[in-house]
Amino acid sequence: MADTQYILPNDIGVSSLDCREAFRLLSSTERLYAHHLSRAAWYGGLAVLLQTSPEAPYIYALLSRLFRAQDPEQLQQHALAEGLSEEEYQEKLERVILGSKAAQQHPEEVRGLWQTCGELMFSLAPRLRHLGLGKEGITTYFSGDCTMEDAKLAQDFLDSQNLSAYNTRLFKELDEDGKPHYEVRLASVLSAEPSPDSDVASKLKSYEFRGSHFRVTRGDYSPILQKVVEQLENAKAYAANTQQEQMLAQYMESFTQGSIEAHKRGSRFWIQDKAPIVESYIGFIESYRDPFGSRGEFEGFVAMVNKAMSAKFERLVASAEQLLKELPWPPAFEKDKFLTPDFTSLDVLTFAGSGIPAGINIPNYDDLRQTEGFKNVSLGNVLAVAYTTQREKLTFLEEDDKDLYIRWKGPSFDVQVGLHELLGHGSGKLFVQDEKGALNFDQETVVNPETGERIQSWYRSGETWDSKFSNIASSYEECRAESVGLYLCLNPQVLEIFGFKGADAEDVIYVNWLNMVRAGLLALEFYTPEASNWRQAHMQARFVILRVLLEAGEGLVTVTPTTGADGRPDARVRLDRNKIRSVGRPALERFLRRLQVLKSTGDVAGGRALYEGYAAVTDEPPECFLTLRDTVLLRKEARKLIVQPNTRLEGSEVQLLEYEASAAGLIRSFSERFPEDGPQLEAILTQLAAADARFWKGPSEAPSCQA
Repeated sequence: MADTQYILPNDIGVSSLDCREAFRLLSSTERLYAHHLSRAAWYGGLAVLLQTSPEAPYIYALLSRLFRAQDPEQLQQHALAEGLSEEEYQEKLERVILGSKAAQQHPEEVRGLWQTCGELMFSLAPRLRHLGLGKEGITTYFSGDCTMEDAKLAQDFLDSQNLSAYNTRLFKELDEDGKPHYEVRLASVLSAEPSPDSDVASKLKSYEFRGSHFRVTRGDYSPILQKVVEQLENAKAYAANTQQEQMLAQYMESFTQGSIEAHKRGSRFWIQDKAPIVESYIGFIESYRDPFGSRGEFEGFVAMVNKAMSAKFERLVASAEQLLKELPWPPAFEKDKFLTPDFTSLDVLTFAGSGIPAGINIPNYDDLRQTEGFKNVSLGNVLAVAYTTQREKLTFLEEDDKDLYIRWKGPSFDVQVGLHELLGHGSGKLFVQDEKGALNFDQETVVNPETGERIQSWYRSGETWDSKFSNIASSYEECRAESVGLYLCLNPQVLEIFGFKGADAEDVIYVNWLNMVRAGLLALEFYTPEASNWRQAHMQARFVILRVLLEAGEGLVTVTPTTGADGRPDARVRLDRNKIRSVGRPALERFLRRLQVLKSTGDVAGGRALYEGYAAVTDEPPECFLTLRDTVLLRKEARKLIVQPNTRLEGSEVQLLEYEASAAGLIRSFSERFPEDGPQLEAILTQLAAADARFWKGPSEAPSCQA
């Protein structure tokens, strides 16, 4: 059963992102701006391959070469002509690759790429299944011999030097005496070259820290980031205002020098750029996939305003200060001043990274969020893809709930995303002591509502939410934001903003809560019993909320094992809609207050005890979650693949290139993303991977792609 979660069906669902109308409404200058930002995002997104696993760059290079030589239909026809059946074409990858036109043109290179990544691509060896440190998994944020203890030591070192981990990787080697030497490598265009003064230059040196040797270098992903910078420079010529120009200049400085401080400065200008027609953000952003929780995956998005939904979010923003008072913690635990953010609904043109979220609240820099503000975006055309649900594929719901669920899932998700991003991620104060020793709260008067005592802990200078709470930080924060969404969706004012009253409003509330408890059960797919850990932050968060609501008792939520019509194990989730306010709301109120108090005070021990306690997956009755996990895996529906459009510059005009919602369309979108420099990018990726292969005891003489 354990292996089934790693096997996808051949008929996996594929959807296309539709942004045609929003793109049509852009001016010629706005299209050029969007085009070059998209190019920057797609180039930068290639760095994710180098942040994931040792074989990922080779897999990309192999598939890129394969489909440059033959498009999917040509490759299929070629394989069928060589004697493969339709089913074998889907399943016998080695024969398809080695019999392809690409292999005929470049036999040694294609065979070498296959030999490097083929076995690793399909390996279900326990360590190679998951992102993790040490024996628990593999990650290329860290060299293969790094453990959680190494990661903690490195974080303490970074904190001591006031260096952010967001754009770093950590490489460990032992000297002749067995003493560890650590290289902290910053992502940048520049490596050893002399450069003008920057906040980074003075820190590029060796250090002794707690008996270990550290060396700070830069130049990670250099040739990739060079292309990002070039495209940002091109985009700058079409910026709509000075904020955008200065924002791009600082991003270029950040990627050139390896400076997170420059990226912060760019983010300040981004926050000040209110309600742009073309919205974007780019950099080392989300730390979900770092096993330690501090390093950011490269991500870049470009999107265009959806005016109708944005109007609703504007009304939500206008009510935000009043709604924040409804949250269940004392005023001292809320920001001193609510910094009114942008909140827009956008249609995505480009989202480069490992996945596409439904909503975003950024920047993730705590100091900026507390003092400068933030922006919220809801990604409308992504939500539209998420809304589509076939009744026959709806699992774990009562038959009586399915039609209601399908009718209200989309509208309720709009409400949840809005509250999650604006008032979830946008709420709450961190108690901080600055470098001069000054506190941002009154130690004499502020009382911890959980203990009745004065505040005993806070964030010291240089400490951040991510650095202190490390590998639980992302999930804990997502849980807090999701809980805020559930809690505030009970407010009639919120529902009226989105156009719901009376019975419709009650249905929206019910489906929102029902969707959350069902999601908590589905989340078990992302729990790994062998390592006792969670692989996805949002899923862990939803499971925790399910546990909280089950703990509330009184029949509010039940999860019951059953037998399906096919005779195989099944389960049903039930939510008593009549007890949401009487039982669910008080339980969520208590939980939310505890989450916020522990976060505000930087109480890591208390926060871990609370969160990891609820996140524990056992087979204790009555739910027997480990057994239910087998049922979830048995009944799981594979995640949809999403096909994104491209843009192409033809003379001085930008054209939108769209693709069919199929595996072939997805492949074409990638093949046409880099039409002119595909071979060069393949070579760059394999050369960068080969240069560090020794850190994962991989092939030191890995194949290199040549044009």
